[in-house]
Parts: sequence; structure tokens; C-alpha cells
Amino acid sequence: MAAHEARGGGMLSEEVAGALRGRIMSGELRPGARIRLEEVAAGLGVSITPVREALLTLRGEDMVELEPRKGYVVAPLSRQDILDVFQLQGDIAGELAARVATAVTEAQIAELRVAHNKVARARRAADVETYEYEFHRAVNRMARSRKLSWFLHTATRYTPARVYSADPGWRDGMRADHEALLDAFAAADAGAARTAMTRHFTDGAERLVKHLDDLGIWEH
Repeated sequence: MAAHEARGGGMLSEEVAGALRGRIMSGELRPGARIRLEEVAAGLGVSITPVREALLTLRGEDMVELEPRKGYVVAPLSRQDILDVFQLQGDIAGELAARVATAVTEAQIAELRVAHNKVARARRAADVETYEYEFHRAVNRMARSRKLSWFLHTATRYTPARVYSADPGWRDGMRADHEALLDAFAAADAGAARTAMTRHFTDGAERLVKHLDDLGIWEH
């Protein structure tokens, strides 16, 4: 707790918002569910203040709503919402990948292969999550498109990474997509790079929709 407080209230509220986004997008917190500030604070080991700040942030993102006499509740979430978020991610990530393909160097491809090998060999879900993030961050940095990369970073905040990192099927698809992307970079094929990267996100959308379907998240 002391270490958390030392990082500052702003950073802490961002972490709380991130945790709540993950719980909402993974279906742990369902549409209409009431969010109790005290329970969230106790579960994350923080005070009420950063939880309240995080909920204000999430209200601005239409992730939660404030209802009279009820407090904060999870906002409606549809299958189309999921597909829309991932389509946006895929479109932006595909454009960045296409830009990398036209200018990437052999040294950069070698760097990406090292990053890919780390995530491909990882066994723990937390390591898969970390190394996958590092791989994509390296690709986006090589695109030299700061604003577009920022938009992608913002959009991917709504991806519940833990749902994927623990899924063996997703891991197999991730490795195949990375390898196709690296082959496209080696061939300087912007179209193939765009296709490989976009598929990575559309596959993610399909898996998340199925996960939420299996939970009965949209049943009333």
C-alpha cells in the first residue's frame, strides 16, 4: 500500500481504472452490476479516493453509469460493441504494421524475432501477457507514428489481456500471426503485414465474444 501511495494518486487511479476495465470486458462485472466502492478498494488494497477517481474516468468512457440511489453500475455492453472496439484496434494496428513493412531494417526484424521468441516460449500467463505487449510496442515504435500509436494504445486498454494469455488456442494463433507478420516484414510486403496484424485482432474479437457468450453475459 505504501508503495502504491508513493507513486501518486493519479497513477493509482489509472491502475484501478485498468483493473475495473479488465473485469468489465472479461465479463466478471456484468452490465447492470453495481460497483461498490468499498469492495473495490478492499479488493485492490487501496483507499476509496482512487476508486472514486477511477469510476469518474470510466464514466467518461461510457464503461459505467451513475444511477440515482444506486450508485455506479456497469454500462450496457453488446456483441457489436466488442466487435467495434476490436475492428478499430485492428484497423489502426494494421496501418502501423504496413508502415513498418515499408521501412523496417534487418536489425529491427532481428530485434522483433528475439521479442517473438520470448513470448512464444513463455509458459506463465503473466509472462505471455508481458512479452506480447513488448512485441507489439516494438512494432508500433518502429512505425514512427506517435499519434497513431497513441490511439492504438488507448483502444487496447479495453482488451482483457488475461482472458487471452491463459488460452492455449489464442497462444497458437498469436504465434502464427507473429510469424506471418515477421515474414511480411522480411519481404517488405505492406499488404501482407496489414493482413496478418488485422487478423490478430479480429481473432481476439471472436474469442472474446465466445467467452462472453459462454458466460451468458447478455442474457437477462
